[in-house]
Amino acid sequence: MVAVLLSAAALSGCASMFAPPPAAGDSEAQVLARLGPPTNVYPDGNTRLFEYAPGAFGQYSYMARIGPDQRLISYEQVWTLQRFQAIKVNQDTKADVLKQVGRPTEVTRYARIPFEAWNYGFKESGVWNSEMTVYFDDQGVVRKVENGPDPRFDDSRFRF
Repeated sequence: MVAVLLSAAALSGCASMFAPPPAAGDSEAQVLARLGPPTNVYPDGNTRLFEYAPGAFGQYSYMARIGPDQRLISYEQVWTLQRFQAIKVNQDTKADVLKQVGRPTEVTRYARIPFEAWNYGFKESGVWNSEMTVYFDDQGVVRKVENGPDPRFDDSRFRF
């Protein structure tokens, strides 16, 4: 009986995953009913951004922009090369990056670099397993943005 309930719960999650995305003009309640609670909410002027971040191995992150009238303005996948390229070095802050592309897959400090690194594992051009890294100084200002292969998908480490 427990297995049946777990299977039903798992399938209900898949059903919403394959449902059509919310449409501009949908109410906030409709967005929440379709997508569930957001992983984060970021205020952005008179609008709010609902972040729908992936799990540890996810490669896509979505943002729903809710207007002051509590209606959906836009819903889009934000881990794209174009979005990462829009991050302004020596100008944008952690708060700016969160509003543009949301929370990272991983936050780390590398021993040889004096910056905090936010890593975003994403599917570049829908094909390549890539990792965009945004480096911040101690004041939280972007100092560098760098793209490379995503080490989470590098199976060469396991060859003998």
